[in-house]
Amino acid sequence: MKETKKEEKKSIKKSLKNFWWILWKDDSFKGWAFSVVFLFLFIKFLFFPFLSLVTGTSLPLAIVESCSMYHSGGLFSNFDSWWENHEDKYNEFSITQQNFLNFPLKKGFNKGDILFIVRANPEKLKEGDIIIFNANQKNPIIHRIVDIKEIDGKRYFSTMGDNNREQIGFEEEISEEKLMGKAVFRLAPYLGWIKLLFYDWQKSSSERGFCIEN
Repeated sequence: MKETKKEEKKSIKKSLKNFWWILWKDDSFKGWAFSVVFLFLFIKFLFFPFLSLVTGTSLPLAIVESCSMYHSGGLFSNFDSWWENHEDKYNEFSITQQNFLNFPLKKGFNKGDILFIVRANPEKLKEGDIIIFNANQKNPIIHRIVDIKEIDGKRYFSTMGDNNREQIGFEEEISEEKLMGKAVFRLAPYLGWIKLLFYDWQKSSSERGFCIEN
């Protein structure tokens, strides 16, 4: 009996050793293909479900696919210069430059950035927060809250893209049920372009390529 258990342990150790070698050290095409498949399965069935559980949202990571939140210069944008070009649209919501300076991600973000997302608690959301919501479009929308109102005990949110000249109709009154999450920080600038490169060319010419300030 003891010999059988020893043999089983040796077999398991050998299998794990072979698995590890194929995964990380095998330079052949077979080893490369195995690693790609393993990483895909790990991310899809273990990493993302765990991250969703921790963050409380089904979309813990989001790749920015449009330029609606872009600030000229990206990571190195000049806030004062951007504010001069966009101040007028915020006057309607009584949002001042000082208000905006206290907002999260006050310099916006760029197409291709990967954002870290957590659950959006409607009661705790405030003006300036960046939310992801379902607008019955192809992809969820990621815009900044510019106004909040309460109707019959429920909160409704109004958003606008930092790089848009005005609101889009569907974002003037966003119900709590449409919320998918809140952007907390930029996890990886531009890294999402690895995915975008495969289908960005299919978009219209106005939506394709790198961003410019409107």
